[in-house]
Amino acid sequence: MQESAENLADLVAYGIKCCEKKGVDYADVKFMDTKMEDISFKNESLERLDVTNKKGIGIRCLVNKSWGFASSNELTREKVTDLADLVVKIAKASALVKKFDIEFAEEPIHKATVKTPVKKDPFDVELNEKIDVLQESAIRAKGFSDRIKVANSHYVSRKDHMILYTTEGTKIDQTIIWCGGGVASTAIEGGEVQTRSLPASFRGDFQTKGYEYFESLDLLEVSEKAAKEAVQLLSAEKMPSEKSTIILGHSQLALQVHESCGHPTELDRAIGYEAAYAGTSFLTPDLLGTGFKYGNELVTMVADATVPGGLGTFFYDHEGVEAQRVVMIDKGVFVAFMSSRETAKAIGLERSSGAARAMGYDRIPIIRMTNVNLEPGDWGFDELVADTKNGYFLETNRSWSIDDIRMNFQFGTEIGWKIENGEMTDMIKNPTYEGITPEFWGNVSGICNKEHWKIFGTPNCGKGEPGQAAYVGHGIAPTRFDNVRVGILN
Repeated sequence: MQESAENLADLVAYGIKCCEKKGVDYADVKFMDTKMEDISFKNESLERLDVTNKKGIGIRCLVNKSWGFASSNELTREKVTDLADLVVKIAKASALVKKFDIEFAEEPIHKATVKTPVKKDPFDVELNEKIDVLQESAIRAKGFSDRIKVANSHYVSRKDHMILYTTEGTKIDQTIIWCGGGVASTAIEGGEVQTRSLPASFRGDFQTKGYEYFESLDLLEVSEKAAKEAVQLLSAEKMPSEKSTIILGHSQLALQVHESCGHPTELDRAIGYEAAYAGTSFLTPDLLGTGFKYGNELVTMVADATVPGGLGTFFYDHEGVEAQRVVMIDKGVFVAFMSSRETAKAIGLERSSGAARAMGYDRIPIIRMTNVNLEPGDWGFDELVADTKNGYFLETNRSWSIDDIRMNFQFGTEIGWKIENGEMTDMIKNPTYEGITPEFWGNVSGICNKEHWKIFGTPNCGKGEPGQAAYVGHGIAPTRFDNVRVGILN
């Protein structure tokens, strides 16, 4: 059959009718078409060129208050009929061994056609243009010094087109587009190896914008800065082991928020639905309403799927819940989770926070971070540094370790600078720090203002079994922490 938008919508609607005829308690039928381009260079050579297009249809239903799910890449009425039969059988079989009933929090019916606003659709830009930028970036970095042994450059773009119908009457046609990239240079001298990544590690930075965002990263210029700092790191001094004040820069703070606030506030972890992939959470439902102190009064964190450009920004989640801004930590006090309709109902909430998403048509929605943001403070960056008598400025993640309840952590960064008498001075290499989450966030003593607030994108947050990779965002401004154990891994 011709795969026009109209025909696809008709096929999804047909799936709903099949489920309704079988008397299900609830069903949603989702078509997803996921396009991705993943390109990377290593030195002068094209290392990776993946252009993929994955599409299909998935049906999820409730029968006897138990789930059934099935999917296929065959987009025909015959296959949809078979899927509807199969999901009902699976749900009935699940009901025989269920430990509890599945119920949903209420959500208004939504009908909308929505799309990420872009100036340049990344998939309308010729591959050769992207390749040329990446190749030249790597060549410039490699040519900076004979000590640069590896120069990497990366580009990734993605387009998710979803048509979601539910037996409740919701009908959503949503297209999410994002792209971005980054560079990394590795310098080697003797037995010393140092890598510098910009604008962030793990292939760079990404936003829900068009190709214009990749252009704004200016990788040709950034690649030379990364190479220069990688070479400088070879001769930099190491961080001593001590207790000190640290200021975390944008990309490192984004990962800190991701690991020590984003994952702990996922409600499926908190109630034991999710434990196989990186554990559960020290934030549990019994702590709601008790005034539990996650941090001090300077710390307010929100899950905001509405902020423009955030990689965790969308219009509706994959249960048809409208995107929201939810305060989770209010002036240091833990007040809310990110939830799905099922988990919200399980702890007596009136509504889901709208955080249920799936990586494709062949996965069920699970709770995924949206944009978990630390609200800005009132410091200018230079003022914050000047107010810091002695300490360190740390940036760009190199390594991380955190326990399965997200309480104890150790992080390493690519680069740091000493702060002495209110001035940034010598570069340091292999910086590390550790902490206990509530204690660490309780030691915040300054957050930079809106002028310095920026949202970073993480395109490969892993969770679930079978595993799912999600794209999420973190809005942050440089933040100061006192009384931190540093240099612990040197």
